[in-house]
Amino acid sequence: MGTLASAVSVVLVHGGFVDGSGWDEVYRVLKKDGYRVSVVQNPTTSLDADVAATKQVIAAQTRPVVLVGHSYGGAVITEAGNDPKVAALVYIAAFAPDKGESVSSLIKNAPPGAPVPPILPPQNGFLFLDPAKFADSFAADIPADRAEFLANSQVPWGLDALNGAVTSPAWKTKPSWYLVSTEDRMIPPPAQRSMAKRAGATLTEVAGSHAIYMSKPKDVALVIQRAAAALASQDR
Repeated sequence: MGTLASAVSVVLVHGGFVDGSGWDEVYRVLKKDGYRVSVVQNPTTSLDADVAATKQVIAAQTRPVVLVGHSYGGAVITEAGNDPKVAALVYIAAFAPDKGESVSSLIKNAPPGAPVPPILPPQNGFLFLDPAKFADSFAADIPADRAEFLANSQVPWGLDALNGAVTSPAWKTKPSWYLVSTEDRMIPPPAQRSMAKRAGATLTEVAGSHAIYMSKPKDVALVIQRAAAALASQDR
């Protein structure tokens, strides 16, 4: 694993309402296996600002980058992934917009009967999830005290991030992998499968909540490692 791990850098991008610390366990698994891992701290104020923050981390890498995004972070990597250092994209229960699409446009037509994320009305241009419903919708399979902490330490998610449209989807030119969280109550699994298929992504399905990157870090790390292995095999 050491030779493979040393061939790439992994950059992890979080989504809305949370920060990069949620990647902690995935980070530890990858580091244990010898990978170089960096975690982006998105301001989540606008798509442009988050893409800029991600590109800053990409610029610091000296190896081809496997760029990983969770949830709204998928929109960020779809745009930031055009950076020439990025060799592969990994979507973890994430949005994968096409040109001109935003998270806002993708969630307008939810499948009939799909759970509705408990997003509260905007406050000064920012969104929050209802803290009382956070665990059930976002993090149903992590310890209750951890879910409660996340609910009460939410990062404001800007309307300019929600509405930010992708200009050039990197998945059209870069290989991609997608992990569908089959018990997700934020992004319906059928929508995840549809976006993965459209992107031509290599698909994996794992039972878990929207916070699958916290509840099933080994499964998430494995998908990232598969992307890295595919890149290494191409270089031989």
